[in-house]
Amino acid sequence: MAAGSVPDWSRRRIMPDSCTLELKVIPNAPRDEIAGWLGAALKVKVRAPALEGRANDALTDFLADRLGLPRRAVALVRGGHSRHKVVRIDGLDSAAVRRRLDG
Repeated sequence: MAAGSVPDWSRRRIMPDSCTLELKVIPNAPRDEIAGWLGAALKVKVRAPALEGRANDALTDFLADRLGLPRRAVALVRGGHSRHKVVRIDGLDSAAVRRRLDG
């Protein structure tokens, strides 16, 4: 390594907190809204139809907006073609996510 150069590992962006969130998503709703908790899963209604990934895009946009995070901080992990989904949220731990979604 040349003098004054920075090692590759130190350039990596590390998220301080992250968590996953289980969801039950209802597409074609009259409005985008959080409908409450169903056990460990959050029930979310989105206006977008479940066609060509539009409901998934609307979901991640809605969650990012509600959580005050950039869109890239919310990613669909599982359930792309299901109403039961799991999303990863970077930048917040699970307690902070729950506080923001409940408030």
